[in-house]
Amino acid sequence: MPLVQVSLVEGVFTADQKRTMIRRLTDTMVEIEGESLRPVTWVVIEEVRSGDWGIGGTNLTTADVRALQSQSPPQATPEPVPVTVPVPVPLPVLEPASVG
Repeated sequence: MPLVQVSLVEGVFTADQKRTMIRRLTDTMVEIEGESLRPVTWVVIEEVRSGDWGIGGTNLTTADVRALQSQSPPQATPEPVPVTVPVPVPLPVLEPASVG
């Protein structure tokens, strides 16, 4: 049945945070696959030793990840949305045509 595997650098997340991950990942899978598969949906969290995880040829440590966690996310500046405002155009007044 479904198996979700999560790899984390050790020492970054608390036991409580990992329990939350397991619960939320399970809930997400059940939303997709149906409630009847909850009892057989597995989530495995594997912790990788600090420094044994590499990104772009550089070792990533617990301290590196904690430094990333403490950074504020960049504030997105919303793009201006162009607005088109219809301008009323006066219609010409038509005179009734004379017959005859």
